[in-house]
Amino acid sequence: MPAPSSIIPLPRKIDVINIGLPLFEESIRSQGAPVIGVDWQIPCGGESDVISALARLTGPKSSIIDAANAEVVARLNNGAPLLKGVERAGAVVPGMSERTLLHCGPAIAWADMCDPLRRSIKSAIVAEGWAGNIEAAARLIASREIELRPANEHSTVVPMATVIGPSAPVYVVENEMGRTIAFSSINQGAGETQWFGVDSSLAIDRLFFIRDVIGPVIGEAIARRGAIDVLSLAAQGVVMGDDVHIRVQATTCLLLRDLLPFLMRISRPGAGEAADFLSRNHTMFLNIAMAAAKSLVDSAAKVENSSVVTTMSRNGVTYGIRLAGLERWFLAAAPPIQKALYFPGHGPEASAADIGDSAVLELIGLGGAVSANSPAVAGFLGGRMSDAIAATRKMQRICAGESRSFLLPILENAGAPLGVDVRRVVELAITPAVNTGVIHAFSGVGQIGAGVASAPIDCFTQALMDLDQRIM
Repeated sequence: MPAPSSIIPLPRKIDVINIGLPLFEESIRSQGAPVIGVDWQIPCGGESDVISALARLTGPKSSIIDAANAEVVARLNNGAPLLKGVERAGAVVPGMSERTLLHCGPAIAWADMCDPLRRSIKSAIVAEGWAGNIEAAARLIASREIELRPANEHSTVVPMATVIGPSAPVYVVENEMGRTIAFSSINQGAGETQWFGVDSSLAIDRLFFIRDVIGPVIGEAIARRGAIDVLSLAAQGVVMGDDVHIRVQATTCLLLRDLLPFLMRISRPGAGEAADFLSRNHTMFLNIAMAAAKSLVDSAAKVENSSVVTTMSRNGVTYGIRLAGLERWFLAAAPPIQKALYFPGHGPEASAADIGDSAVLELIGLGGAVSANSPAVAGFLGGRMSDAIAATRKMQRICAGESRSFLLPILENAGAPLGVDVRRVVELAITPAVNTGVIHAFSGVGQIGAGVASAPIDCFTQALMDLDQRIM
C-alpha cells in the first residue's frame, strides 16, 4: 500500500468566526473572505478576585439574587406614582431642618465641591434669606451653621446642580403600591438659573419667582385637578420622541394640556407671569418624572439581597450608586460628558463633570434606556437612529428585566430595559449611559450643552464585591 500523504489539503472555502480582538476580523475581511466578529473580552478585566465573586453570584448564590431581582423589577413595574401637589420642602421632606440644604449626588464636604455646586449653594442661602448676598453666603458656609445633606437620603431628587432649602416648593409624588412618597424641586427653566450652577442676581430672582409664583400656581392647579398619573404621561411622551430626560418637550406639553383648564381658573397674583413661564419652559416635566422615579426605586430599595441598582447619582466630583436593600454608597470619580453637543463658543475643555440626581430616570427605563426611540438623543450619538438603537441594546444587556410602562415602537414595542444589574455591568464592562445636560465648570455661565455620559465601572465593581460578601 502507498504511504499516506503528509500533506493536509486546505479547504476551498473558509467561514470564520473571530472572537475578541477585531484585528484578525479586519484582516480577513480585507481579503474578501466572510467573517463574523464576536465582541468579547475577558470578564471583569481579568481580575481574579472579581471573576471569583462574579462566579459565585451567578452560580451558587444566583437563586437568592434572582428571586430578589424579580421582586425589584416587579416593584419598578407595578408602582403607580401620582403627583399629589406642591408643598414647602421644610414642611414635608423627612429629616429636613430649617437650616438644612439638600444637594444633588452623594455626600460631599464644601471644600471638596465643584464650582457649580458651590455657586448653587450660595444662591440657595440668599434665597432662604440667611444671607444678604453671595459673599455673605460664603462666609455663612464657612461658619458651619448650615447643614449640607444629599437629597437622595431624604426621599428627594434634584436635577443638575440644584440645591434646595426649607422654603423651596417641592412636588409631592406618592407611590401608594410601594408605600413611598418622593419629592423634587420645581424646574427653573432656561437661562441664568441656579440649577445650572449660576449664582447671579438673575438666578436668585428666579428662585424667588419659583417659590412665590410658580409653586403656588401649580400647586393650586393640581389641587383643583386632582392627582396626576405621572407614568401615563411619560409613556405617551416616549412614543412621541421624548427620552423624558434631556428631551421632555412632548411630555411637558401633555402635562400643561392636562392642567390648562385649572390654570385658567386661577386668579391669584402672578398667574399671567406663570403662564408665560410655563409656555416657555420645555423641561417642566423633568423634575416630576424624577420624583416619580424616586418613589419607584425607594420601594424597590426595600428588597434585600438584590444586585439591582436603586440609586445612581452624581455631585460633579463623585459618582455614587446604591443597591436594593442597602443604604451604603459605592463611589467613584464623576466622569466627563463623553458625547456632547456644545453651544457656540464652548467645548469640552470648559465642561463640568457629570452632575445631578436625574440618573434615577435611567433606573426605571427612561433616559438612556429609551434612546432608541428618540431622534433628539440620536443627535448626541452620531446622528443616526442606528446609534440610538445600539445605546438601548447595550442597556438591555445589563438590565434584569423590561418595562411594562415604556414601550419602544422602533423596537417592535419591546419594553424599555429596566433594573440595572451590577453582575451584568461588571461581567460585560458595560455601564449605564446617562443622558444629561452640560454646565460650565468654573465661570458660572450655566448650561453650555447636552450629551451622554457613561457611568464609571469602579462603583459597580465595589458593589458587586460587597454583595458577594453579604450573601453567604
